[in-house]
Amino acid sequence: MTVPSKPLVIAIDGPSGSGKSSVSRAVAQRLDLAYLDTGAMYRALTWWCVQKGIDLEDQPCVTQAAKDLPLVMDTDPGFPSVQVGGVPIDEAIRSSVISESVSKVAINLGVRDELCRRQRALIADSIQAAGGVVAEGRDVTTVVAPDAPVRILLSASQEARLGRRAKELHGGDGHAAVKATHDQIVRRDKDDSTVSQFMHPAPGVTLVDTSDLDFQQSVQAVLDVVRTQRVHQQQ
Repeated sequence: MTVPSKPLVIAIDGPSGSGKSSVSRAVAQRLDLAYLDTGAMYRALTWWCVQKGIDLEDQPCVTQAAKDLPLVMDTDPGFPSVQVGGVPIDEAIRSSVISESVSKVAINLGVRDELCRRQRALIADSIQAAGGVVAEGRDVTTVVAPDAPVRILLSASQEARLGRRAKELHGGDGHAAVKATHDQIVRRDKDDSTVSQFMHPAPGVTLVDTSDLDFQQSVQAVLDVVRTQRVHQQQ
């Protein structure tokens, strides 16, 4: 797929388990763009607070931690990485402890303001360095990059999302695995929806439903939207 040399920002939002991260990263690789996982920033802050013994319910203290966070994000889609204070934490932030706690940080409006500011800066840096970026996560299509040339809400049925996350976390999508995953997916979406709208596309945002698509089909569906919208914008 040929993409014009004009800077390209692709913003992808959606609920947990919709495939945002894996699909976005693959799209970035296909288009030779940078890749920004904004959700990893909230996880990194959660990890940092846990390491520092900061009470996640203490919103002013967590907001200050967000401002002080020594975070470095590598936006190479082939080797994306997250470091805090020089420590690689890519695996640590995917632990069940962080997954179960991150919503307490993500619903903190002070934190959201600070991390959205950082996300916009990273998007600007990515445009300069790579000619564009695929940025994914909560608020990206509506708050972080509402003027992005391409904005997509990647969604899927709750059944499909639970099955995917169960396979990812537990190696299968049987009843026990899905039940073990249910709280993480459903509760987190419920918590996050109090401060962010990601279940339905905002005006100007294209819905891509991946319920019945496999991974490669999901990637292609997003690439098709990019192609269509870029052609339309040039007319």
